[in-house]
Amino acid sequence: MSQHYHPQRDFHSFANPEQIRVEHLDLTLSVDFEQQRLQGRVRLMLDYVAQDSRCLWLDCRDLAISAVYDSKGRPLDWQLCQFSEVLGQGMQISLKEASPWIEIEYQTSPSAQGLQWLSPAQTLGGELPFLFSQSQPINARSWIPLQDTPKARISFSARVMAPEGMQVVMSALNLGQRGADGAFCFEMDKPIPTHLLAIAVGDIARQEIGPRSAVFAEPGMLAAAAKEFEDIEQMMQVAENLLGPYRWQRYDMLILPPSFPFGGMENPCLAFLTPTLIAGDKSLVATVAHELAHSWTGNLVSNATWRDLWLNEGFTTYFTNRIVEAVYGTEQAQLELMIEYGRLREEMASTLRSQQTLPANLQRSDPNLAFNRFTYDKASMFVHFLERRIGRERFDGALRDYLAHFAFQAITTEDFVAYAEQHLLSAFADCLTKAELMEWIYGSGLPQSFVAPSSSSLLKVDDALASWLNGQPALSLDVAKWRVQHWQYFFSRLPECLSQAQLMELDDSFGFSDSGNSEIACDWFRVAIRNNYDPVLPALGAFLARIGRAKFVRPLYLELQLAGYQQELGDIYRRSRSGYHPSLQVQLDRILAWG
Repeated sequence: MSQHYHPQRDFHSFANPEQIRVEHLDLTLSVDFEQQRLQGRVRLMLDYVAQDSRCLWLDCRDLAISAVYDSKGRPLDWQLCQFSEVLGQGMQISLKEASPWIEIEYQTSPSAQGLQWLSPAQTLGGELPFLFSQSQPINARSWIPLQDTPKARISFSARVMAPEGMQVVMSALNLGQRGADGAFCFEMDKPIPTHLLAIAVGDIARQEIGPRSAVFAEPGMLAAAAKEFEDIEQMMQVAENLLGPYRWQRYDMLILPPSFPFGGMENPCLAFLTPTLIAGDKSLVATVAHELAHSWTGNLVSNATWRDLWLNEGFTTYFTNRIVEAVYGTEQAQLELMIEYGRLREEMASTLRSQQTLPANLQRSDPNLAFNRFTYDKASMFVHFLERRIGRERFDGALRDYLAHFAFQAITTEDFVAYAEQHLLSAFADCLTKAELMEWIYGSGLPQSFVAPSSSSLLKVDDALASWLNGQPALSLDVAKWRVQHWQYFFSRLPECLSQAQLMELDDSFGFSDSGNSEIACDWFRVAIRNNYDPVLPALGAFLARIGRAKFVRPLYLELQLAGYQQELGDIYRRSRSGYHPSLQVQLDRILAWG
């Protein structure tokens, strides 16, 4: 691949949508848990952008292709290009004429990176197996042969056969319960990026929690999930007031088994969420607000390539903070912004300065590397900067205009810059310059115009920490009203080196090792491992075997590695690896030099 970016090129796809673009997918699939495969066919509706083009390129990975036909039922010649560890393979199909559609018969591999097959023992109920997908960033190609690039948005319909007693859900509107023939049918009539294609199959129950929202989960988790996320309609109304009408009809949520590798995934109509968000006190529902905000920034207006991910995640992280402020108050929003800034500073300290730009420099790399604190938190700080400079009321109007202008389109960083020059700089020339805009977007690190966030609510944490370090017993500290963000800040401000006695006192006083809040547990384990506090190892091993969220799992294994716990790391990973999502297994195998 070239070492330099062409602004419009997607370096992580073999597809050629500039010549022939797939507009719509029609899926017919059968779910085989015994063989751990999806089997069926996909019909691709084609738009001949270049009228004389007769060569269609698709993306695929570990797919067994059995046949390809055109709309007249004639077999078509096809071939796969050389396999790439990152990208999979390109599939070249030779068309006889401008057929309006082609159909591909295929089946997936049990090792498909976009699918995880769980045994009954790996589920909460313990009786039925479970399947779920994770297509972002480029894993849709491991369960559908398609143009797997966010710039080629598609609509889709699907008909899925599953074993008796199991529910199928997808990132689309469900057209009804299981039909007489045993199939579930779905329809997404709006064009979406391919990384938002999603499916899950298992013992899944449903509970309505609002006029346009329901929670799906394993039956044993349904009541707790419904209670935790009961504020969703209020969040939706706040988001609509800020961003304009919700365009996807329903906002349902699926709580996945613990091996789901992310906090959430913004699949339209059905957000996927990790069970680690169910803390019992709504302290972690900002992730729900984040996935909801993606309904506008990421789903309605999306990144054209993975270089441009900051357009999704930065704006969404900013909007998340605005939703939290409106629903849960200014203090909560300030706390979360401070934690966000702390994460960014930590990553800046360990990242080459040349990599600290908003557009991600990864044309020769795995697109998973785009998911960093710069595309999320630096980009969010940029949007906060725009709001502060322009003024909230005027800025809110500009945001709504931006979303309306690019609705259902995929845009590049350069598209955004051109729009900002034409609309933002001309309208707000009194308070914003092009030089500042370009420094934020293309410059490394944080620009001179950056103003760090602050929160008076954290002063009590600083005072408590100082008192404890000066000898006051931990049990006497006034922490009764601390929220999870206060504890996260507390951990971030602890000295790098602590004594075994200090660590024991903290754990005995506050029960960190047994915390039911995964954010607190993870931060505590990192502190303990760094200081070789061996008593946490059994609890840490249980945590890593129970939780599959990459945000927690990756840093904990890295801490073990850095602290020299090679034997313990190997033992824990050997026991836990099978419960992680395939895409996370690949990343961890590489990091830990496993196998």
